[in-house]
Amino acid sequence: MFDKKLVKQIKKGYFSAEYFLKTKTIVERYFPKKVVKMQFFQHQNNVTLCGINAVIELLRKTINNKDLLMVEAIDEGAIINSREPVLKLTGVYSEFGFLEGIIDGILARNSSIATNSRKIKEAARNKMVISMADRADYFTLLETDGYASKIGGVEYHVTEASLSLLDSYNKKVGTIPHALIQMCGGNLIEAMEYFSEEFPDENLIALTDFNNDVITDSLTVADYFKNKLYGIRVDTSMSLKDKYFNKFKEDKKEYYGVNPMLIKQLRKELDFNGHEHVKIIVSSGFNEEKITLFEKQKIPVDIYGVGKSLLNINLNFTGDAVECDGQPIYKTGRKERNSNQLKIIKL
Repeated sequence: MFDKKLVKQIKKGYFSAEYFLKTKTIVERYFPKKVVKMQFFQHQNNVTLCGINAVIELLRKTINNKDLLMVEAIDEGAIINSREPVLKLTGVYSEFGFLEGIIDGILARNSSIATNSRKIKEAARNKMVISMADRADYFTLLETDGYASKIGGVEYHVTEASLSLLDSYNKKVGTIPHALIQMCGGNLIEAMEYFSEEFPDENLIALTDFNNDVITDSLTVADYFKNKLYGIRVDTSMSLKDKYFNKFKEDKKEYYGVNPMLIKQLRKELDFNGHEHVKIIVSSGFNEEKITLFEKQKIPVDIYGVGKSLLNINLNFTGDAVECDGQPIYKTGRKERNSNQLKIIKL
């Protein structure tokens, strides 16, 4: 995770805020032996902690005098609450103080994604959830984002990068893009034949919303491939109303996108035509709230595809100095707190 080039940049202060670097310069000259205790926490309850392992690796690779730094941390994946300290560092300030912002950022992003993933997995009542987050953020973040999602319980991904920090290469999944259907002139059967020929050992999953006629196209592909078809994915845009709803005179909001009525009718038609084995995968705009709605209504979804809602960064971590040379001294309202989850870590 932290290669030699990255470690060199971190040590030079490339990723640290200027005020931390200037403080480091002052401390090294005037307070070179000051021992400071710093604690890190956030402000929400029911959070899945993630990023602690990365922070420990960061400290191992950037701290010069490891034996002089005392590290206490809560385990990766633990559930934490508001103002609960997840990490405490005690040592010469100039050795680690400039890492404060980096540590905050690692914990904030990873814990946000892990918590989002856990809540979405819980909302799906432990059904399979596929992360399609590759299209929602910068590509170089896929590795650590994939790891954080796995800590939260989402272990299926669409890119190799997202699985690179996990022992889950067999959990890379995917269907086809609309572009392949487009290159086949809108002919879904032809597109799926190409896929089946090139990847005969992979599950055959048809994307059936290209013509905005999900039920018709799903039945067509199911009839053609029969037991060979593993599933269908419905990805109707939230700005579109499937042709199934043309028979209704009203124009209701709930007719748009991938909606409960469409999926219930799809399952009914598949089963009536002898395709009970075909799984239904839904994507496009799914988040914790929408999945919860589907599950409460017992909509027959087998697999959820989720993208940007996994990546909402909604947690902020803060590092506070709470003790100096063994004496409590801290910003008002930020005294040292304790957690029975903290453990001493040997660097």
